[in-house]
Amino acid sequence: MDVNLEYYKIFYYVGKLGGISLAAEELSISQPAVSQSIKQLEKALGSTLFIRTPKGVKLTTEGETLYLYIKRGYEYIKMGESKFRDIQNLENGEIRIGASDMTLQYYLLPFLEKFHEQYPKIKVHVTNAPTPSTMKYLQEGKIDFGVVSSPIKERQGLNIKKVREIEDIFVGGEKFKQWKGKKLSYKELEQLPVICLEKDTSTRAYVDAFLEKNNVKLNPEFELATSDMLVQFALRSLGIASVMRDFAKKYIENDELFELQFNEAIPRRHFCIITDEKVPISTASAKLLEQLV
Repeated sequence: MDVNLEYYKIFYYVGKLGGISLAAEELSISQPAVSQSIKQLEKALGSTLFIRTPKGVKLTTEGETLYLYIKRGYEYIKMGESKFRDIQNLENGEIRIGASDMTLQYYLLPFLEKFHEQYPKIKVHVTNAPTPSTMKYLQEGKIDFGVVSSPIKERQGLNIKKVREIEDIFVGGEKFKQWKGKKLSYKELEQLPVICLEKDTSTRAYVDAFLEKNNVKLNPEFELATSDMLVQFALRSLGIASVMRDFAKKYIENDELFELQFNEAIPRRHFCIITDEKVPISTASAKLLEQLV
C-alpha cells in the first residue's frame, strides 16, 4: 500500500485537535485541503476514520487504532528533529577520538578541557591506543579522527595535519652519570642497557629506523607499554630510556635525569591530526577540529 505520508501528517493533527478547521489552522493550509486529504486517506485504507460531530470530528474505532500508531511515529519524528537541532547547535552530540598517552597528555588534553567548558553536553569518548591502532580504528569508522605521532603510513583518503613538533631523546639516571656531558656515538648504545617502548608504536618505529641508518641495532633490556613507565625505570637507573622529551623534561630540570648527548640529534617529528575522507565528521567533531588545527 503506497499512501502519501502527508495524509498521515494531516490525519494526526485532525485526530489530535479534534477538528478540520483547527488542523487547517495549525498546518497553515485550507480546510478543503484538509478534508480532501482525509478523504484520500480513507479511500486508500478502505475505511472511515472520522465521524462528524457538532463540536468537530471524532475518531472511529478503526481511526483510533490507526491514530495510536501514527501519533507514536509522528511524535518520534518530531523528537528526532529536536535532537538533530540540538546536535547542530552543539547542545547535544558525541565525539569519538583516538589518541595515544603521549598525544593526549602533551597536546589534546588542554583542548578537551576548554571544549568541555564551552559545550558541556557534548560527550567525548577517547580511545587510548598507539598510532598504528588509532589509524586502524579510523579506517574502520570506530573514531571520528585521531591525534597521533609521526611517522604515519600514508594511504589514499587519509588527511594528515601536523600540529606540533616533538623530539626524541635518550635519558639516564644516577647510575649512568659518567656519560653526562660527553659526546657519544649511537653505536655506544649497543653496549648499554636500553629501555624502549614496545614495537607496535610509531615512536619505537621512528627511533629504530633512525638508528638503523646509523648501523645501530638495539637489544632493549626492557620494552614497556607507556612512556611514563620508561621514565620511572630510568629514574631507578634500570637503563637508558628512549623517550619523547616532554616526558622527561621536569626530571631533567630537577637533575633527577640527564639527557645523553650524541654527535647527531634525532630529527624532530610531529603530532598530527588524522581524518579519513570516508568517515563523516559530526558538527561537534568539526567544531573541536577547528580548535585543534
